[in-house]
Amino acid sequence: MRETLLKRLDSAFPPIRHRQFLIYLMGPYKSHITENEEMFSRLEALRDKLRSEGYNAFLATDPDIPLEELDAGTQSLKFARASNVVLFVVPDDGKNLGVGIEVGAVLEDMSTRQRQRILFLHEDGMRSAMIGAIGDRWNVFRRTFEDDDDLWHEALLFVRDVMRKEVYGDLSRIFEEDSS
Repeated sequence: MRETLLKRLDSAFPPIRHRQFLIYLMGPYKSHITENEEMFSRLEALRDKLRSEGYNAFLATDPDIPLEELDAGTQSLKFARASNVVLFVVPDDGKNLGVGIEVGAVLEDMSTRQRQRILFLHEDGMRSAMIGAIGDRWNVFRRTFEDDDDLWHEALLFVRDVMRKEVYGDLSRIFEEDSS
């Protein structure tokens, strides 16, 4: 899946400096014709900003893999396994059953070591017992954000930290055989 993602993203976007460093952005949206257009736009803006910094960030809709070829749930799992970083972004109005199921499925699928690559970002006003459990049950990093600048800052810090850990050997690098 990693090679498929790299090829499809190469054809969808201009070349970038850190091509091999995949960042999968997830949040409560459905598609380009979406229930939550504001959230989709927010994720697109974060993706574009990360890409402008040279990181190969993408949304599930970017590789353009038809759902008939690979269902949405399987796509999420395979994209997460193939990525160096997974960022879940949830606004304070993020009352979406689908994203909850998706978050749980991805977290259950990832090993403890892989979970060091996941950051759950939620807006400051978002309260949920399950969000609290994310850190405890799955040992995943959680951060809050107040606005888009704060979201950008938290995401970039995490991405740079994971990249640094890969470079210095604290985290192994992601290869195709690790991400099937």
